[in-house]
Amino acid sequence: MDRGYNSASTKDELIKLIYSLVSEIKSNPNKWESNDLPSFLEAMASWMEDMEGFYENMNKPYPDDVNWSVLGDILMAARVYE
Repeated sequence: MDRGYNSASTKDELIKLIYSLVSEIKSNPNKWESNDLPSFLEAMASWMEDMEGFYENMNKPYPDDVNWSVLGDILMAARVYE
């Protein structure tokens, strides 16, 4: 897995990033440390707990405009959406 930092600033960029991740894990699952859904979600939550440090280490401002409610809606909807 590419350890480089990729970000998305728009809905379309985020969709493209997610599809890229899907393709990557399907073709190279052994390159992912969190290569099943439970471990991926756990890693996501753990990273979020420590995300301030990431931004500090990258010399980037901590984002204060994240819409956590929308992210929660996306995660909950994905459980049942076809």
